[in-house]
Amino acid sequence: MLKLNNKPLSYDRAFTHADIQYPANWLRLSSLEERNALGITEVANAPSWDQRFYWGVDNPKDLAGLKTQWSDTQTAIASALLAPSDWRVIKAKETGTNIPSTWKTYRAAIRTACNTRQTEINAVSDVPALKELFFGAATITRQQTDSEGAGVVEPDTITRQQLDSDGNGVVEPATITDSEGATVTNPVAGDPVMETVANPGLATAWPTEPS
Repeated sequence: MLKLNNKPLSYDRAFTHADIQYPANWLRLSSLEERNALGITEVANAPSWDQRFYWGVDNPKDLAGLKTQWSDTQTAIASALLAPSDWRVIKAKETGTNIPSTWKTYRAAIRTACNTRQTEINAVSDVPALKELFFGAATITRQQTDSEGAGVVEPDTITRQQLDSDGNGVVEPATITDSEGATVTNPVAGDPVMETVANPGLATAWPTEPS
C-alpha cells in the first residue's frame, strides 16, 4: 500500500499534494525516486484471512465444527441439484412409466458424490486441507514420481530410463544427447523434473446434468 502524509493512495486515481494535481496514471509511470521526493512511502498491507475457515491470521476455527458445517453444505448442494429433476420421479410414479436411464444415473451419481465428498471432509486432518478440498487450484506442480509413488531418477543418458530404489524424485540426467547425436554434460543435471497434475487435494466433482 502506498501512503502520502499517512493517507493511502490508489493506483489509477488522481491525487493532490502541495496544491498540485497529479493525474490518475502518475503512480504507475513514476519512478521510485520521484515517489520518494514527494514523501510517498510503501507499507505492507494488513494481513488477511479467509473468514470461512479462520478467526484471524493463523487462527483456524474448530475443525470438528467446520467438518459438520461443510458436510451439511454438501447435503444442501445435493438437494439443490436433485430438485430440478424431482418432477421426473413424480411423473414416473403417477403414470407408471420409467425414469429415463440417463436421469436415473445422474441422480444416483449426485448421491454418490455427496457421500464421497462427506467422507473426504471427514478424512482431512487440519483446516488448510479442508479449505483445499473446496477452494484449491485445479492443478498443482510437483516433482515427478513413479507409478507407485516412489521417486524415479533419469539415467546417464536421455535415451533410457531406470527406477531409483532410494525413493528419490525424478531429476534431470547427468548427460544429454545434443542435436548432433553427441553425449554432452547436462547444464541442469540433478534439477527436479516438474509436472503439472490435477490437484489430488480437491473434493470429488459433482456430476454433470444430462443434456
